[in-house]
Amino acid sequence: MRNFELPGLPERSDKPRESGITMVMDKGLSLRQAEDLVSVSDEYTDIVKLGFGTSLLTKELNKKLDLYHEAGIKTYFGGTLFEAFIVRDMFDDYRRLVSNLKMEYVEVSDGSLQMPHEKKCHYIKELSKEFTVLSEVGSKEAGLIIRPNLWISMMSKEIECGAWKVIAESRESGTVGIYRPNGNAHSALVNKILKNIPNDKILWEAPNKSQQAWFISLLGPNVNLGNIAPDDVIPLETLRIGLRGDTFKQFIPLKH
Repeated sequence: MRNFELPGLPERSDKPRESGITMVMDKGLSLRQAEDLVSVSDEYTDIVKLGFGTSLLTKELNKKLDLYHEAGIKTYFGGTLFEAFIVRDMFDDYRRLVSNLKMEYVEVSDGSLQMPHEKKCHYIKELSKEFTVLSEVGSKEAGLIIRPNLWISMMSKEIECGAWKVIAESRESGTVGIYRPNGNAHSALVNKILKNIPNDKILWEAPNKSQQAWFISLLGPNVNLGNIAPDDVIPLETLRIGLRGDTFKQFIPLKH
């Protein structure tokens, strides 16, 4: 919904979206804060990730999940919680937890836990029988460099095993994985990935405005972006349609 007409803005995909997805990071919002997010940004929020292990400690978790569900927003637990269950040999417990909470999406990751890739793919295959799976590729460890061919190989295999989207890791800081320690994108790595993996199958973690603008400039308004702060959902949407200085000139309509 837009409050007034402004011609020439780029077209945005409609919910439920396959591209142009905005994934928001909930790092322990209160129920009231979640209500505020929904009241202001439900149209522009596709998925909420309950970051890392915050869901274990968040009050009124069930009410918050119900609130997001009723607003048409999908939810899933951060991959670190998945890994915390796996390291304790509690995969079936994790699957039951997600099912009992009526969550449709799950994240499979190995960013904190060393895991053979074959084992990770096994979890993706098993979970994709019941849930929509997002699999995260890349390490959370600063300074650890993964070769571009390995990124591509892992992403391809995980999509083949049933991942709906593959997440390109950056952490909530935006300083590892596909980014350099200063927050700038590894542009050569990103371009090599894009030559081999369809753009609409990738969700790029981009917590910082400069990163969001960089991907929008590279891939257009309907790029999938994640780890967005709740207060940044509408500012991101203005970036997507050229109503912020960083992308303003990119989306000026041609004069006739």
